[in-house]
Amino acid sequence: MFLFRALIILLLAAPAWAVEGYIIGGGLESDSADGYAASIIGELKIADETWLSAAIAKSTAELPRDLTLDTVFGDVGIDHWFKPVGISASLAYWGDHNILDSVNYRASVYWRSAKVRISGDVEYRDFELDFPATDRFPVRKTTFGATGFGLSTRFKLSDRTDLSIYGMNYEYDVNFRLDENDRIRELLSVSRLSLLNSLVDYRVGASLSLDVGKRQWQLELATWQGEADQEITKSATIRFITPLGQASDIEFGLGIDKSDVYGNTTFLSVFMYFYGGS
Repeated sequence: MFLFRALIILLLAAPAWAVEGYIIGGGLESDSADGYAASIIGELKIADETWLSAAIAKSTAELPRDLTLDTVFGDVGIDHWFKPVGISASLAYWGDHNILDSVNYRASVYWRSAKVRISGDVEYRDFELDFPATDRFPVRKTTFGATGFGLSTRFKLSDRTDLSIYGMNYEYDVNFRLDENDRIRELLSVSRLSLLNSLVDYRVGASLSLDVGKRQWQLELATWQGEADQEITKSATIRFITPLGQASDIEFGLGIDKSDVYGNTTFLSVFMYFYGGS
């Protein structure tokens, strides 16, 4: 609880900080499987080429057996660019403490120029899973970990066009097979906002952005494979960002997931961003 209070204070107090710049954003997302999510993000430039970042989010998804899945997410991080090499680190919490949650530790080392950014990424996730009670067994708990290594790149193809490519692969320290328990599979496989999407074997994607005056279009294609069931999800998202004023933007997103687990799901998102600082 302390982590989430600290995040809220950090984000809402941004304009009062003696910072060189800040970004605050918030938005909503919903999908055709009756899932909903709300989030707040923020970045503070506290020194030359040094940024603090934070995010909080909550999502809700309807489950079988008249149950509701409530997932919370919190993240704090720091980034510094030494020119041309930079480093970043973050600590995050994610999940529903009654079913599945994790504490995540991330770090990246990157090289950046005016036209290219290349980053090597590492993440360790410490999971705790609660198996619901059955007629034969009481509630059971188990813990396991996952270590991920990845690479992300960004290329400035022209004055108006950028291309980003990313990928992450995870190794788990247990043989985790949810298909042996149909009830667990039900609970975790309802939509793109459900918990199963966090148990990822690998994730890869690419994003192309095009600036049209002060507006921007983005197209992102991604695919990931679940560790628990080895099923693949493919996703396509288009986003449109346009100014609201001198120091604010609004972003609209529309996409579709094609999943071997939960079928086809469409989703819509709206985000607003505010910029400022000395």
